[in-house]
Amino acid sequence: MLTSPDVISLVVALGVGLLIGVDRERRKGEGPTRAAAGVRTFVVVALCGAITALFDSLLLIAVGAGLVGLLAIASYLRTRERDPGLTTEFALIVTYLIGALAHRSAQLAAGLGSLIALLLASRHFLHEFVRRRLSDREVFDGLLPAGAALVILPLMPNRAVDPLAVVNPYVVWKLTVIVLLINAFGYIAQRALGPGRGLPIAGFFGGFVSSSATIAALGARVRERPVLLRACHAGAALSNVATVVQMVLVLGVVNPALLRRLWLPLLLMAIVAVAAGVIGVWKARAPDSEVITGRAFQPRQALAFSVTVTTLLMLAAALERGMGAPGALLGIALGGFADTHSAAASAATLAVKGSLTEAAATVATVVALSTNTLTKLIVAAVTGGRDYVASLAPSLALMVAVVWVGVALTFWAGAT
Repeated sequence: MLTSPDVISLVVALGVGLLIGVDRERRKGEGPTRAAAGVRTFVVVALCGAITALFDSLLLIAVGAGLVGLLAIASYLRTRERDPGLTTEFALIVTYLIGALAHRSAQLAAGLGSLIALLLASRHFLHEFVRRRLSDREVFDGLLPAGAALVILPLMPNRAVDPLAVVNPYVVWKLTVIVLLINAFGYIAQRALGPGRGLPIAGFFGGFVSSSATIAALGARVRERPVLLRACHAGAALSNVATVVQMVLVLGVVNPALLRRLWLPLLLMAIVAVAAGVIGVWKARAPDSEVITGRAFQPRQALAFSVTVTTLLMLAAALERGMGAPGALLGIALGGFADTHSAAASAATLAVKGSLTEAAATVATVVALSTNTLTKLIVAAVTGGRDYVASLAPSLALMVAVVWVGVALTFWAGAT
């Protein structure tokens, strides 16, 4: 009974009402001039939304929304001279709708409620950031990824359009959007923390989206401002730590036995990546107090990354077709040029099915890591230039080397 969907929806509505209501209570003031809605009002409104949804009547939900809307209008008319803003009134309506949504999707309602509460609590930070820290150029630049993701991406055909069946416009443009967003994240991290700390942090978290895309985005920063070379090198190195973490998660889910063979190589790779990142931060010449200039988005570098990856995919597909039936090992190795995690998942799955031995799957996974490293080097050269790729090449090569050493040690230990 306590875990029935109806009870859960009511509990979620109660929690959302409390989260939003606590923030509004702190801002409503006291005495005769206080605002109309506080924590109790928001809790009641959220529960009203959840209760009306239990009757499965759209008309009843609409009537309830209309009544809450009238109460919001009355509240605004009462306080508009002192507070012309509409935040509390709209928050009241949204709270009712989230309460009603909890009956259909409790998780979505909880997430939306938490997001609304966070936005309301971040009022001063958001106002300060938008009004004083963002320039007009940066605000304008913000429209670029929005248009790329919300307008262009849905219009792209989600199918292969080339004779080799590897170029998917939707996937290519999605990569472009990812690079733009990682580029923006790195720029914001610079503004907030300074180049010496912001870019390495951006590189680490960007690696969870795509290490290759992160290296491309950081390369754009280097081309724009060469003084950031060491900081971008640190971020690019730390993006490989995220690659290792994701690899562990993928293998742990698909084939734990293969993970037991690869834990040492992956651990060695992570150690080298962390060391390279720490050294890059230590040697970074750009002071954290330096004024950040430039643009948040680099569309040319993002397109260059997507074109480079597409070219590598077509080359790999052409080689595979020209050599006839390449077999599972060659297919996984070529797949590593685009995405090492997908290639590793393929090897792990084939090992589970018995199509590959565990030893063969281990070698195939490491080969995919190696080919993906080649992609990273090519992308670094295209987006960041000669100095950038020259700084990355030793650390990336060392990562690949220790992975192979780890595999050799694993096989040796198994043989003995």
